[in-house]
Amino acid sequence: MQITIIAAVARNRAIGKDNKLIYRLPDDMKHFKALTTGHTVIMGRKTFESLPKGALPNRRNIVLSRSESVFDGCDCYSSIDEALSHCSSDEDIYIMGGAEVYAQTIDKADRLCLTEVDDVPEVADAFFPEYTNWKEIEREEHQADEKHAYNFAFVDYVRK
Repeated sequence: MQITIIAAVARNRAIGKDNKLIYRLPDDMKHFKALTTGHTVIMGRKTFESLPKGALPNRRNIVLSRSESVFDGCDCYSSIDEALSHCSSDEDIYIMGGAEVYAQTIDKADRLCLTEVDDVPEVADAFFPEYTNWKEIEREEHQADEKHAYNFAFVDYVRK
């Protein structure tokens, strides 16, 4: 199985505030959908609860929760290790947050697919873990425009 962490991160690694994404970048959402459709996504309970329409279509949705066990359209497990034990060896798995789940999986991941946003938000309460032990293998730069308030880049990393 391949485990990929996918996230949009600010220059200071900020990813969220009040259980919401900091950035609304339409091209980032399209990129996320293109990468994850047809695959498995794993998220924490709070991330699931932040989704406007519940389970993401055309993907196997796995929710990690120690307190609840039923999420419409999702498999639910109490830990990342339990969730991974229920995945097949040929599954492509995308870890999609939040901060606690990223911290639990950064050492298990094979790849990072990050949208690096050229900004430092004024306020944030969720941060992506340090990722200094990773090697950049691809970068696609995007400039701010009428739909995107900030410059950003899609950056892929593999473990050094």
